[in-house]
Formats: sequence, structure tokens, C-alpha cells
Amino acid sequence: MFFFFPCYLAGPVSPIFVFIQSDPDRHCNTDWILSAAPNLTSEEQLNLTVPREEDGTFSKCEMFVPVNWDIDTIREYGLNETTGCQDGWVYGNMLYKATIVTDFDLVCGQASLVEVIQAMFMAGVLVGSLMFGPFAESFGRKRATQIPAVLLSVFTVTTALCPNVYLYLVSLFLVGFGAGGYRVNSIILSTEWIGMSKRSWGACVSQLFSAIGECVLAGMIYGIRNWRLAQLITAVPFIPESARWLLSRGRKEEAKQLIVKAAAINKHPVSEFLLLSPKHAVLLRY
Repeated sequence: MFFFFPCYLAGPVSPIFVFIQSDPDRHCNTDWILSAAPNLTSEEQLNLTVPREEDGTFSKCEMFVPVNWDIDTIREYGLNETTGCQDGWVYGNMLYKATIVTDFDLVCGQASLVEVIQAMFMAGVLVGSLMFGPFAESFGRKRATQIPAVLLSVFTVTTALCPNVYLYLVSLFLVGFGAGGYRVNSIILSTEWIGMSKRSWGACVSQLFSAIGECVLAGMIYGIRNWRLAQLITAVPFIPESARWLLSRGRKEEAKQLIVKAAAINKHPVSEFLLLSPKHAVLLRY
């Protein structure tokens, strides 16, 4: 369970993009015209300041160039010259209270950053998986599982607090780095603590917890509807070392203590005779 619970929390990390990158309806902020006519309705303001697309809808990325005219002149002659949004966007019909799109204005010219965000996370997963594999062989499964778990916890929090998209990209890469390293080594470590006949269950159950986490995510987002709060879900478990790795390094007494402890938790006592086996064949079954 020490290994599986973080898998439950790490499961939503990748699917959460479905929720936090929602692109709502929007139009350019054209409050400049309110200085000429503060009592304009929203519909009148849009008609005077935002061009329409061919299908009759208001443009999402363009506005009429602001002018220093009175409202009667604007109504009589109209505005024809267009430009990109100069003062941000106004978002409407939002399914969620806040998304990374609305917080960082990842629309129009910045829309490509949404794909960059996804690529950055997956790059972190790849690098973390590749780096923590050899790390585990040299420094132990425990450290190679604990360190990414801490990284996943810390940078999930910092990701939720990022003030701009560039810091968000860096933080998200490190989230992926931790998630990739943890997923690989937690499965290895869990299977090395399970007998040969049940070893496949260790890998399957860890993935099951990830799937459960993804299912819980849907209900969580439905209630929270804010991407920053959704990011603040993680945990750092206590993780024991692998007895198999300890034996391979000649650290027999440490391996013996952990095996006895695991056997007691599983209510499966180990005789002293088996622990003293020179080839340690029996040790690796527990």
C-alpha cells in the first residue's frame, strides 16, 4: 500500500490536462469605449468594437482599433480598422472557474503554448524514467522511489502557484520528471517485495490505483472547477528499501530486518533457518 497510494494520486497528473486546458468562449476586452459611453450594454459594446466572423459570431482574436471619438461619431461612421486584442480577453460561458488558458491567456497568438505544455510534461516523464532507472541500480530502489515522490509532491504545489506560463512550463516538466521516475521504480520495488507466484499482481494493482485516481479526478473537478486547486493533490509515502537490492550489495543484515518486518506485517513468520540460507534463495520469495 505504501507504493500504491501515490500511484492513486499520480494517476490524475496526465488526464488533468483534459480539464485545465479548456478553451471557453471569449472576445477582446474593449472597455476603452466605456470612457465615451459608460452606459453601453454588453451587446452594444460588442457591436461597436468587435468585428464579426463570416458565420456572424464575434471575433475571438480581433477588435477595432480604439479611437478618441465621442460615441455619436462612432455610431455614425463606425470603426473599420482592426487589430489584435490589446487589453486582454473577456471570457464567458465558462465550464470551469479557472483554467490555464484563462489564467495565462493561452489563446490566439499564444494558443500553441498549450501543445508545448503537454510536450513539456511528457518530456519530463521520459527523462525521469530514463534517469531513475540507472539511479536505482546504483543507489537503491528506496531512494529512487522516494526522491521522485518528493519531486512530484513539491512541484505539483509550485505548479499550482506559478504566476506565469513560463514558470509553469518549468514546474510541469519537473512534475513529469518525478512522475516518470516514481512510476517505474514503484512497480519494480513492489514486485521485488512480492513472491514469484503473486508478482504480477503488484504491477497490476499499482496500475489499478492509477485508474481509480483518474476516475476520482472527474468527480473532484466537477466539484472544484479550478485548475490550481486541482493541482494541489499529492502525498509522499514512507518507502522501504528492496531486500533483493540490499542482498545484491552484500547488506545482509539490513535485508534480514526488512524481511522479518514485512513477514510480520503479512502474518507470515520466517524461521531463523531460512534467513541463514547461504544462497538467500528463500529470502527472495518473501
